[in-house]
Amino acid sequence: MTTILTLDNVSYAYEGTTRNVLQGMSAQFDKGLVYTIIGKSGAGKSTLLSLLSGLDVTTNGRILFDDKNLKELDRDTYRSQQVGVIFQSYNLLTNATAVQNIVLSMNISSSPEKDKKAYASALLDKVGIDRETADRKILKLSGGEQQRVAIARALAHNPAILIADEPTGNLDKETEDDILAILTKLAHEEDRCVIIVTHSKKVTGVADVVYRLHEGRLSTERR
Repeated sequence: MTTILTLDNVSYAYEGTTRNVLQGMSAQFDKGLVYTIIGKSGAGKSTLLSLLSGLDVTTNGRILFDDKNLKELDRDTYRSQQVGVIFQSYNLLTNATAVQNIVLSMNISSSPEKDKKAYASALLDKVGIDRETADRKILKLSGGEQQRVAIARALAHNPAILIADEPTGNLDKETEDDILAILTKLAHEEDRCVIIVTHSKKVTGVADVVYRLHEGRLSTERR
């Protein structure tokens, strides 16, 4: 396995405060594996996601991407090229079609693909969205379809890392199974690092590694 992300004694405190929300966290994330991060509300999961996705930087310690300190990298480039984020609430443009959402994301990340619409359609097909559905506005899609589009959008710039924040929280059981199968396949068959924050025991059940976040500290959960 190739380690793609490393937490090296990471601590974080909000600006203007002295209390660490996260403290002394060390962990590694490898390509080809599914990770879940579990913990109660207020444990610091959202803060950790912000750090992993490059939206914020550590107060102390280091986060290494491919052995390079995120603080020393262009984090805009990191976010637009190396990390794909999937949200519980989808965060799609509701008045645009599924294809248009993907193409816009590709434009933002300066994708080198020449035929962006064809590439977007292929990504949507990979996650189970057919051509007819791909040309419908997001407003007309079910929750499960919207989450599939959100996954395709996260893949638009071919990232090494996928970070999913409660990706099945708004879905029914059958759709949850489908979304988990897609995420697992992206790790195991496409060698991506998939990191899922969740409260769901079912989601945790598909993980190769489970981390528990408690009072700002991260530990490995026994399987």
